[in-house]
Amino acid sequence: MLSDIEIAQAATLAPIAAVAGKLGLSADDLHAHGQHMAKLTQATVNRLHAQPAQAKLILVTAINPTPAGEGKTTTTIGLTDALNQAGYAALACLREPSLGPVFGMKGGATGGGYAQVVPMENINLHFTGDFHAITAANNLLAALIDNHIYQGNALAFDQVSWRRCMDMNDRALRRLTLENHTHTGFDITVASEVMAIFCLATDLADLTRRLGRIQIAVSTQGQPIYASDLQAEGAMTALLKDAFQPNLVQTLGGSPALLHGGPFANIAHGCNSLVATQTAMRLADYVVTEAGFGADLGAEKFLDIKCRQSGLRPDVAVIVATVRALKYHGGVEVADLNAENLSALASGVANLEKHITNLQSHFGLPVVVALNHFTADTAAEVALVQTAVEALGVRLHVCRHWAEGGAGALALAHTVATQAQQGATVNLLYADDLPLLDKLTTIAQAMYGASEVSLSALAQTQLSQMAEASRGLAVCVAKTQYSLSCDAKLRNVPKQHVLHVRELRLSRGAGFVVAICGDIMTMPGLPKQPASARIGVDADGRITGLS
Repeated sequence: MLSDIEIAQAATLAPIAAVAGKLGLSADDLHAHGQHMAKLTQATVNRLHAQPAQAKLILVTAINPTPAGEGKTTTTIGLTDALNQAGYAALACLREPSLGPVFGMKGGATGGGYAQVVPMENINLHFTGDFHAITAANNLLAALIDNHIYQGNALAFDQVSWRRCMDMNDRALRRLTLENHTHTGFDITVASEVMAIFCLATDLADLTRRLGRIQIAVSTQGQPIYASDLQAEGAMTALLKDAFQPNLVQTLGGSPALLHGGPFANIAHGCNSLVATQTAMRLADYVVTEAGFGADLGAEKFLDIKCRQSGLRPDVAVIVATVRALKYHGGVEVADLNAENLSALASGVANLEKHITNLQSHFGLPVVVALNHFTADTAAEVALVQTAVEALGVRLHVCRHWAEGGAGALALAHTVATQAQQGATVNLLYADDLPLLDKLTTIAQAMYGASEVSLSALAQTQLSQMAEASRGLAVCVAKTQYSLSCDAKLRNVPKQHVLHVRELRLSRGAGFVVAICGDIMTMPGLPKQPASARIGVDADGRITGLS
């Protein structure tokens, strides 16, 4: 059996201009990055955004995953290929991979098997340099802050809240003390406010405005100090200008895909850039986009943050599940997930049911379930899940896109396209004017099944301090992806648990407040056996071991 990278490297790819041609674009609409990757020019994006949106929007989300993930990106790609094979004009909108997971636990983020975006190794490693630009813009602001303090501190900086970032898991950088005795630290780039702003800005002018609105400190007089007070936003935009143009690549099945931006959904808002999604809505009849991790994180943030700010509304949601993850929630350990266990599976189906109910009841979204098939799944296990889901009045399709590409998801494609044409009246979970703690409590109780929210002493102080600044802002919960709760050990559908909020961070430019819960870290660490140990380069310069 070929590995993911061997499948990708063996593929014959179309020139990127030919891929663009499927969308009605010409070579003049592109800034090519080699033969198989390109950015859409800013002029092209501006021209398209002047036209009305025409596409149906399909949101792909999932249940709470195992540590290896459940193939949500693979399903997004397989569904896009299937829609195109079935005669629909479809375009995928995905996030760019972060080097943290690439060298850490999960590996790359380009799909798997015969449902991948390619060229896989280029996309997973550096791609078009967007994350480097975001990192540089973030750290430019940090340098300007420290320089201002060094040059006399005319703005009377007192409490500096701005942190540095890098796109790598490095736990040693979480907490630092600088030469000027300022306490700070690094976050991973995908958790930075600059990444969030990059992904939520509507155009270059909005990008500049949001960057200027970043609150970087509080003065000795208790007044907020913004990036615009340092005149930082223009230079930051200059660093981000080229990165802000969406990236065009292709799937193994020949479908066009826009990959742009990459916030994590456990510690950030988990959606690709708004500018890429809005562009895609004018280039295809169906846009398939992914929200990170489980629906309690990615889908909730897609709706309550990205849709709230943009006016976008999905027409249908696809929830990805696997027999393996359902058994995991039923109490089976990772080492034993390939063995048939019907009792654990029956118990673990409750996690899927909770996510279905959440999207249907709280958001009004029609739901279709994609059961991502693994070779170890038995017929009895698949039948059990199918019966349980259909008893809820929800369609389930067993999908084999990993092994068969788009052909393995054709039934799913037809159901999703039919449902998307019917549209949906989508609700948001909470009102804009609700107090911050009430928004948090609504998310915790409705989405996670928590009994209450508890705040640390630090979070209580921060809640009081940002009472005025947080008015009208959304909430971005940072918590474990492995549980509906903030405790990774509580699998399935835990009851009477408490959402423990450790810290609150104000992200004015992004338009939300980050609630850091449990033991989640905004700078992850590497696992005991990092994926980097498997990666190398052969004598011909071909990358090996990347997954």
